[in-house]
Amino acid sequence: MPTGLKRFYGAGDLHFLTFSCGQRRPYLHTPEAKSIFLAVLERVRQRHRFSVIGYVVMPEHVHLLITEPETGTPSAIMQVLKQTSSRKLKPTVRIAGESFWQVRFYDFNVRTEKKKVEKLKYMHRNPVKRGLVALPEQWEWSSFRHYLFGEPGLVEIDTRWSTPWKPD
Repeated sequence: MPTGLKRFYGAGDLHFLTFSCGQRRPYLHTPEAKSIFLAVLERVRQRHRFSVIGYVVMPEHVHLLITEPETGTPSAIMQVLKQTSSRKLKPTVRIAGESFWQVRFYDFNVRTEKKKVEKLKYMHRNPVKRGLVALPEQWEWSSFRHYLFGEPGLVEIDTRWSTPWKPD
């Protein structure tokens, strides 16, 4: 692990994770690639017993809001998620001799309800801000529709962590 990088695990915090494709290339730009990634995320979630509170898959990066797994750490989850998804996705994407994912990832500990809502709003508004859709509910590869309409998605959202918050 790079020197100076500090991660804080074990306090039961939520973790807002952001990770990007290699060279920030849009390897997740097709509906198929985004759906494959989400199917892998759901399998990893089940196997490693952690909760997903929110997610959005963008063409070149992903945001997740998760609990710590019952065993292991978010770093271990990220390793499994990246390795498994890159194996599944590489045959569907032309990669110019580089890694599918950047090595590092951003991890922000979420300790308050206010910060949780802030992170959910941020991730759900990301496709709108980028001009990919006009409204967050039009982006199929996020947890927004779960919060707005109660719709199930490709990844199970843990309702124990859901809030009375309704997206605006």
